Amino acid sequence: MSIQFATLGELKKGSYIVIDGEPCRIVEITKAKTGKHGSAKAHVVAISLFSGQKKTLVAPIDAQVQVPIIDKRNGQVLADLGNSIQLMDLETYDTIEVEKPTDDPELVQSLKPGVQIEYWLIMGKPKIVRTRSTEE
Repeated sequence: MSIQFATLGELKKGSYIVIDGEPCRIVEITKAKTGKHGSAKAHVVAISLFSGQKKTLVAPIDAQVQVPIIDKRNGQVLADLGNSIQLMDLETYDTIEVEKPTDDPELVQSLKPGVQIEYWLIMGKPKIVRTRSTEE
């Protein structure tokens, strides 16, 4: 499985966490100290990497949470299939089908056959992140 565990207190703004089974990016994290017998709590606000929904989590700082392992890969666009894009991985030469990103209209416009892109494999699901310059 492509997840690992960390304590909630180790995470910072900008790191990744799994909330409700969805990989998310932390946009805000606040830690509150409690009274004499309570444990310190963390309040996490995160945005889902796939749906863009806001997720929140309140838990003790020493709680174990899941952190997705993100495999960053390069690919090339083979075809536009309407709602998805067919990619070829530039290392393994496997072809995969990836949903078009919904949060970045400029990125969707630039996804033409032959364009090299960077995509992330998160918990077994691919996500197109950005196009890569061809002058490398």
